[in-house]
Amino acid sequence: MATLKDVARLAGVSVKTVSNVVNGYSFVKPDNRRRVEEALEATGYRPNLGARNLRRGRTGFIALVLPELSIPYFAELAGLVIAAAQEHEWNVLIEQTFGTLAGERSALASLGPHLVDAAILSPEALEADDFQLSVPAVLLGEHAVDVPISRVGIDNVAAAQAAVRHLISLGHQRIAAIGAHPHRGTAALRLEGYRAALAEASLPFVDELVIPALNYHRADGAAAMRSLLDLPSPPDAVFCFNDLLAIGAMRAAAERQVRVPSQLAVVGFDNNEESVYSSPSLTSVAPDKSAIARAAVDLLHQRVETGELLADVETPFSLQVRESTVAR
Repeated sequence: MATLKDVARLAGVSVKTVSNVVNGYSFVKPDNRRRVEEALEATGYRPNLGARNLRRGRTGFIALVLPELSIPYFAELAGLVIAAAQEHEWNVLIEQTFGTLAGERSALASLGPHLVDAAILSPEALEADDFQLSVPAVLLGEHAVDVPISRVGIDNVAAAQAAVRHLISLGHQRIAAIGAHPHRGTAALRLEGYRAALAEASLPFVDELVIPALNYHRADGAAAMRSLLDLPSPPDAVFCFNDLLAIGAMRAAAERQVRVPSQLAVVGFDNNEESVYSSPSLTSVAPDKSAIARAAVDLLHQRVETGELLADVETPFSLQVRESTVAR
């Protein structure tokens, strides 16, 4: 294997200059940088990341703490975080908590500087007093807890409001919501957006049309939809707080021979790949997951390098309109 000395000899520069180029420092003269980069290519030099991290007091790993990898949104996000972390020469350790307080506390207790350099967290049950971290961290999503940790996410209230506005614009007036949850901060925000859209259109908020979901799986959406269809006056549209709930809701509607979208319009949230290939395809709120992952990793990198608390980042979203609300 080529060494720094081999590269320096070929480039006609000092070993220190080669080291500066390899480590990304900006104060190398352009001509020297060019010669070093050509020599790196010619020799096939690869840095010893383990030795470098040891010298810098780093592990080369970050933790990604997520509720549940069986939910496509988190699985997709994990892949995007891994790709973004590689650009900073970080490996990613993934911890699954199932969104429980015990699971999240256990995950946080295991995070130490001997294991990871930093962590990206997507908590659902933690309270402010639980955030006793020994490594820098970034939070994903909006949370009610007030802690001095930078956050990355979308405006869930505005996103939910946009989804329900879409249903109202199509003439629907008895609009249900599936996914209320007492401990999920994002669920409370999406419910707030749902209520805001109804109020904006002078439509009443009807308690029986809001169905909670303990979990956000297809079966939960199907069970919730069946209870809505059992009402004396069923809804003509439903806003589901994630795509799996919506897929389950559409399955339950099909079992009752309720046609989507002519008899029941359905909107989901997360814009997972399944929403494109479901039948009918699912209208869904689409967070920019790539932007979320990149912003989270970049914020974390800056936090590790500078030690400073950085401003929160709000990433964009869009509404992807498909067959579940607009027949083609």
